Amino acid sequence: MTGSRGTLSRRIVLLAVGIAVLTALLAGLLAVGLTRTSADDAARRTLSRIADAAAERADSGVVARAAQNKAVRTLGALGIESASIGRGGAMTSTSALARDALTPARQRALLAGRTLSTRDDLGGALVLVEGRPTDAGGIILVQRRSDATADSDRLVRRVLLALVIAAVVAVVVSIAVAKRLSRPLRRTADAAHALAAGQRDVRVPVEGPDEVAEVASALNSLSSSLARSEERQRDFLLSVSHDLRTPLTGISGYAESLASGVVPAEDTARVGGVVLTEAKRLERLVGDLLDLARLGADSQSVHPERTDLVALGREVESVWSRRCAAVGVSFTFVPAVAVVWTVTDPARVRQLLDGLLENALRVTPSGRPIVVEVRREPGSPTDVAVIEVRDGGPGLTDEDLAVAFEPSVLHERYRGIRPVGTGLGLAIVGRLAHLLGGTVQAGHAAEGGARFTLRLPHATTS
Repeated sequence: MTGSRGTLSRRIVLLAVGIAVLTALLAGLLAVGLTRTSADDAARRTLSRIADAAAERADSGVVARAAQNKAVRTLGALGIESASIGRGGAMTSTSALARDALTPARQRALLAGRTLSTRDDLGGALVLVEGRPTDAGGIILVQRRSDATADSDRLVRRVLLALVIAAVVAVVVSIAVAKRLSRPLRRTADAAHALAAGQRDVRVPVEGPDEVAEVASALNSLSSSLARSEERQRDFLLSVSHDLRTPLTGISGYAESLASGVVPAEDTARVGGVVLTEAKRLERLVGDLLDLARLGADSQSVHPERTDLVALGREVESVWSRRCAAVGVSFTFVPAVAVVWTVTDPARVRQLLDGLLENALRVTPSGRPIVVEVRREPGSPTDVAVIEVRDGGPGLTDEDLAVAFEPSVLHERYRGIRPVGTGLGLAIVGRLAHLLGGTVQAGHAAEGGARFTLRLPHATTS
């Protein structure tokens, strides 16, 4: 497939050769045409002046016929062939070419006092013909065009040779330039194939023209991003494997004990409760994995409708205020304005808020607050709808904020330090925000814990 399209070097060379040949051809045609036209005109003017001078000299003699014959002999010494015609019809010629040029029609024209200036084809040779009437009759000058334009023809040949040399130089330069341009692209292509083959330590020198250097830089960034992504994927798989193994080990151990009959009858209910708890924990983890996979594959549907986020916040308050009160955490809903209309999927927004509140309630100690605030922020071209969830828990560090929505990163970082869930809740929140066409951002809350701010587009003030 690559061979059929042709390489970049070959295309550059062919383009340069085509331009060079076309330029040389056009320049050659113009140079030859202009040079030959100007040479013809100059040769005719020169021969015309010589003919005028010869006729004047022939008329200046005491004996017109003798003077005319002398002018003919002088022209022969100059390399110009000539012939003369007397009043009685006698013709004198220095060559057969001049004699052929002095046709009966031209003889009559000269004897009638008319001037001749023309070109003719005599014996297969193109000649210039100039005739002038004289007192003795008339004189005609003949010069081969090749003799008259010999200097210009040599000039044309030199111009054509120079154009050929220029075309050859253009070809050589284009080959060198093509190789220089294609070399970094070839290295970039080889690096891309290495990336596709699984190699992740690929680096390409950033060199060449700006566009080529930008491609190399982008490939280096892609290589680094792929390496980081695969490292996170490995860490995520290790974390999930650990979280799956823990409940499975408990379920397997208690199931073996029940099957072996080593559990006393009075402990059967307790053991069954432990198995049920571990099974539900496993079910939550599998459910979160499925949600994350569906959101990552963009297979989840969204059904947008005109929604009042303040009313949605009231629904959240009615559910979560009781859950928070049951563990001694105060829940506060803060509507900054009476209504916040926007076009979104209320079910998806509720799913996102439940995920954030589940995470907040898990880490917020008794006596500390959880706050949900709904407000509008100025935006362009319309206001932006904002829902903010803040808690009074241990919060996040500045380093945590950058990876808050990466699967299992905070889960592994705080395992054994604070209560953790499956490690996928915040990752699902991030995917849901993207699915809704909005953004979610982690930060520090005034209540002392973490702050998560969801911004949704297309809010209206009506």
